[in-house]
Amino acid sequence: MKIAVSGAAGRMGRRIIAFAHEHPAAEIVGALENEGNPSLGKDVGELAGIGTIGVSVTDDVDKVVAACDVLVDFSTPEASLAHAKAAASAGKAIVVGTTGFSPTQKDEILDVGRSTRFLMAPNMSMGVNLLFDLVDRVARALGDEYDVEIVESHHRLKKDAPSGTAVKLAEVIAQALGRDLSSVGVYGRKGMVGERTPQEIGVMALRGGDIVGEHTVMFATNGERVELIHRAHSRDAFAKGALQAALWLVSRPVGVYDMQDVLGLKADK
Repeated sequence: MKIAVSGAAGRMGRRIIAFAHEHPAAEIVGALENEGNPSLGKDVGELAGIGTIGVSVTDDVDKVVAACDVLVDFSTPEASLAHAKAAASAGKAIVVGTTGFSPTQKDEILDVGRSTRFLMAPNMSMGVNLLFDLVDRVARALGDEYDVEIVESHHRLKKDAPSGTAVKLAEVIAQALGRDLSSVGVYGRKGMVGERTPQEIGVMALRGGDIVGEHTVMFATNGERVELIHRAHSRDAFAKGALQAALWLVSRPVGVYDMQDVLGLKADK
């Protein structure tokens, strides 16, 4: 499988490059960064700490897309949308791990993705995707008697809040409970906000230091609470999941997928 990575000089991009280089079924053929990035022209293997591999970082989207079977994208919402359009036009598969999309951007990229093999997930670790499955089951079992709160923590450099993973957790829970997240989602609290309403789904974002990622989902009622927690100790789980998704996607028919499909977690739903 010929793989290209967008956002190749970033923290996630470098780890994906490293794992793809080690995988016997993957060949790195392209590395994308935005125009003006200081890594342009450099060997992406050197950036990833694996030595020279003969693939230079470029901002030529069409050239990179033409060379690969699948593009793995961890960039920005605007860039991801442009890359999805280029991949769809060329009939290439694309895995998108970018977060921070506005509702309009998300709708647009999903619409583009329907014309190719497209996989999009806010978090590609196996553990987090099991967490998505678990919170759905717990929410359905506990119902409306339990208050739901989500707390996420990330490093100080993260640009979007709440995290894409926290948003997805809230969406899964809202759907399980038959609620409209746009109406019941509460993102941070300050001042005299009054008593918590039974329908609220709270989402709180913490930022500091080098925290890779931590998500806690709390179901609380009088007398007890249930907490589900996922802690990422490095970005390797995300990078391995992204590579796993790319390897899985190239042999699929045209369609829109997510990591639940890759891990077979939709089979019993």
